[in-house]
Amino acid sequence: MDALELASTIRHDGHGGVADDLATVEAARQWRPDVDEDVLPELIALRRAIRALFAHAVRPGPVSPADAHRLMPVDEALSVVNNAAALDPVAPQLSWSDAPLASFRSVHEDARARLLAGYARSAIEFLSGPDRAKLTACTAPRCVRYFVKTHGRQEFCKTSCANRARAARFYHRQRADNER
Repeated sequence: MDALELASTIRHDGHGGVADDLATVEAARQWRPDVDEDVLPELIALRRAIRALFAHAVRPGPVSPADAHRLMPVDEALSVVNNAAALDPVAPQLSWSDAPLASFRSVHEDARARLLAGYARSAIEFLSGPDRAKLTACTAPRCVRYFVKTHGRQEFCKTSCANRARAARFYHRQRADNER
């Protein structure tokens, strides 16, 4: 489970608006078939908390326009993420074939707890790891995604966002030239 993947369930819809892959249970099941009506509100709250922490992490840079007007306070977001991470206790398990191998395994079989805790732990690992410094909000018009920069000058999450930004700059230059 990947926190960046969960945060990206709010995205540009390709037609000038914002799409929410968790807007309905049916839409959420297109994203993850194991989502049901009981876990969906908690998953949305966790996504909101993760996006608030992402917004906090990218500062002083710009935050995603989808979050700018309705950010959850950081202390509340931390509480949501930490509480979700604690839903599914894990225990180290040692196996042995040619060499000892340690792994972590869920203590119980609660699918809801595993789902929420998995995304929360992913957020904790990401935000406390080295990729946090590379996290940024896409600056393309109407894009609402956060992404991890793969090189220093990268401004956009996808090539379609870069193309949209270039087209917008061209349009504004042409309009300015025509107004002269």
